[in-house]
Amino acid sequence: MVEIGYKLASEEHGALDLVCYARQAEDAGFTFAMISDHYHPWTNQQGQSPFVWGVLGGISQVTADLHLVTGVTCPTIRTHPGIIAQAAATAASMMPGRFSLGLGSGENLNEHVFGDPWPAAPIRIEMLEEAIEVIRLLWKGGMQDHYGSFYTLENAQIFTLPDELPPIYIASEGPISASLAGRAGDGFINPGTNAEENLIIFRDSGGGDKPAYIEISVCWAETEEEGRRTAYEQWPIAANEGELNRLLPTPVHYEQVAKMVTPEDVAKHVTCGPDPDPVIRKIEEGVRKGFDHVCIHQIGQQQREFMEFATKEVLPHFTK
Repeated sequence: MVEIGYKLASEEHGALDLVCYARQAEDAGFTFAMISDHYHPWTNQQGQSPFVWGVLGGISQVTADLHLVTGVTCPTIRTHPGIIAQAAATAASMMPGRFSLGLGSGENLNEHVFGDPWPAAPIRIEMLEEAIEVIRLLWKGGMQDHYGSFYTLENAQIFTLPDELPPIYIASEGPISASLAGRAGDGFINPGTNAEENLIIFRDSGGGDKPAYIEISVCWAETEEEGRRTAYEQWPIAANEGELNRLLPTPVHYEQVAKMVTPEDVAKHVTCGPDPDPVIRKIEEGVRKGFDHVCIHQIGQQQREFMEFATKEVLPHFTK
């Protein structure tokens, strides 16, 4: 049985709106939500980027059953993994049994902002692997020291630990990180790129039957044309391929790249319009690939309308 979730896109919505949408998503019948963790939005048009850990505190107080996953947090450069360990432990203590820490190797857009260099991908994944070791070490409790290749802990102890530690899910779009997810993670997250082949690597590297999450992007609107226009204006990065979304440093650079693609290019990656059938087929495609969790990202400001649409026309198809 597939679980269907809702994406809390921090790049598009302010903190209080995200808290409100989380409550609405729970009421609509979504079983989980993934919330992005960015310092910048992808483009200035998106216009938001609240601090995820503050938002999660608010969400914890207005939801009762909705499972929350950071989708995803980078614990390597901008934020020391020791801080992420403390933040995630606090979030898990506020949402007992319904918080998971999603981790990834990050983007230059968010991680270079304090003057740190942006390493090559293999180095970033080595940093991520050590960061996971640091987080799990601190979650053991007690005073801890760590002297590694990238990170140091001296006399560090997290005193507020949840009764149930949160699982760590690792995001991957390539084989090296997929292998890491299988070895070191409790689950797998894929944003929709190279999904099937990387899921196989994850399973074969130790992932077994651990949870696997995939994200799909839609833009519900009254017409397909309106949806395509909104998707292009708000989420042009959907058309970017390869390493580009990991490398550019500012929203302005992504806006420059957006001028090189068309609404039709974006619509190849985003299901647009009011018809539920393409959305249902997209979810079913994720299930056929082997994913047991599908997270739907509704692009744009028509979030309430999308949730009504999902409640009436999409979710019932998977609860029969």
